[in-house]
Amino acid sequence: MRQQRYDVVIVGGGAAGLSGALTLARARRSVLVIDAGEPRNAPASHIHNYLGRESTPPAELLAIGRGEAAGYGAEIVEGRVASAERLPGGGDGGQGFRVVTEDGRSVEARRLLVTTGLVDELPSVPGLAERWGREVLHCPYCHGREVADRPIGVLATGPLAVHQALMWRQWSDDVTLFLHTGPEPTEEEYEQLAARGVAVVDGEVAGLEIADDRFTGVRLASGRVVPREALVVQARFTARSTVLESLGLKPVPQEMGGVVIGSYIPADPTGATEVPGVWAAGNVTRLTEQVIGAAAAGLMAGGAVNGDLIAEDTRLAVAARRA
Repeated sequence: MRQQRYDVVIVGGGAAGLSGALTLARARRSVLVIDAGEPRNAPASHIHNYLGRESTPPAELLAIGRGEAAGYGAEIVEGRVASAERLPGGGDGGQGFRVVTEDGRSVEARRLLVTTGLVDELPSVPGLAERWGREVLHCPYCHGREVADRPIGVLATGPLAVHQALMWRQWSDDVTLFLHTGPEPTEEEYEQLAARGVAVVDGEVAGLEIADDRFTGVRLASGRVVPREALVVQARFTARSTVLESLGLKPVPQEMGGVVIGSYIPADPTGATEVPGVWAAGNVTRLTEQVIGAAAAGLMAGGAVNGDLIAEDTRLAVAARRA
């Protein structure tokens, strides 16, 4: 860290954080990005639906983003932030925060932007986590095209499994729904699945079949193996909210179709949280956001933070002029 106090400290160096850093650095703000180096999409081979960057490897996109932000003066360091706290009086008459890393370093900021993302909590099936982001998938818009026309399985662990199966049917006419621990489909759902040619398999899944470092099938507790080349699961999306919780913010459940799919930190459309001076962007506050959306959210938050700082700069200048 080149200095002890910055206009903005950004916690998290993914698409949202780097986009916010780029925006703020271009606005001539002093910016520090502290990144733990654990991007959610690290297991994926490529990023999709990012206009102008289609099929870019995730690590390459981050390297490009770091270079762009640093080119305008943003400082980017490795580290994991343990907590943040508000400074009494803000030091210079405005708002202020102290950020503390796990290794004991501390730095001050006039504003905070938290872009720590989320954790995908996967179903407890042996071998599943090791294939996550490769053949074990969850988002058809992220990975559907890459497994199009191949045998796809959908692992049911909750009420949204039928919805998932019908979604993935758009990319392949060979889709099998494994009921596993999910609820029994209703008569209407069974009819929908049959109409779309989706097979349904009873029984719990015991594991995945792997051959030559490739997923080849789903193994049931009965010992039966159903050949598949991709397996869709419903992960629980849990916001990485430790830093925001240290400031008094609490994660809340997010529902889809009446089903809780995870937890997030509420923020307004600009990313402003209930704590003045603290913004959040990306998956920590919008669980279903893709990479391009996270980058857009970082831009929006960066602009809002700069606007807030301009208002404070003006107030302080007026107070100094009157003194």
